Amino acid sequence: MEIAENAALIVVDVQEGFEEEAYWGPRNNPEADRNIAGLIDAWQSSGRPVVFVRHDSPKPDSPLRVGQPGNSFKGYVEERRGKGDGPGLLLTKSVNSAFYGTPDLKEWLDRNGIRQLVVAGIQTNMCVETTARMGGNLGYEVFVPLDATHTFDLAGPWGWTLGADELARATAVSLHGGGFAKVVSSAELIAAAE
Repeated sequence: MEIAENAALIVVDVQEGFEEEAYWGPRNNPEADRNIAGLIDAWQSSGRPVVFVRHDSPKPDSPLRVGQPGNSFKGYVEERRGKGDGPGLLLTKSVNSAFYGTPDLKEWLDRNGIRQLVVAGIQTNMCVETTARMGGNLGYEVFVPLDATHTFDLAGPWGWTLGADELARATAVSLHGGGFAKVVSSAELIAAAE
């Protein structure tokens, strides 16, 4: 795989509020945080751009709402913000897609001549998947390192419930099989970015 010198890493919603298991339920992929940190380090050391996305939830009971401790980035992400030689961006949003945030992600990517995106973070089947799908629809080449994402068990209609691993697999199949993104590992991306 070829990773452009200006490929942007989009780190989606890696926030303290996602540590509240009582609110979200069981999660998958305990290695996600280590893999996300590794991607940020690789991108920053190579001078590539990193976009940090924060979800400012409008829901009154959400741990991610503004003014709550859970709205903050996880410590390892906060420590890395502002580091590296590449351009960076802090984007806030209140919906699933980083393309509907502030400032305008598409405008920033296009102004910087960026055509390749790596989307990692939380939740695999929500904001990561929605951002990746929109990126693909907008004509960007999108990579999703599945091992640098995680999600939670989820209840749907008719009493259906899917576990976090099932949801992650469904996201991978939909994104990759549907042509929205290439689903890869963080190690593959880090090796290609060196």
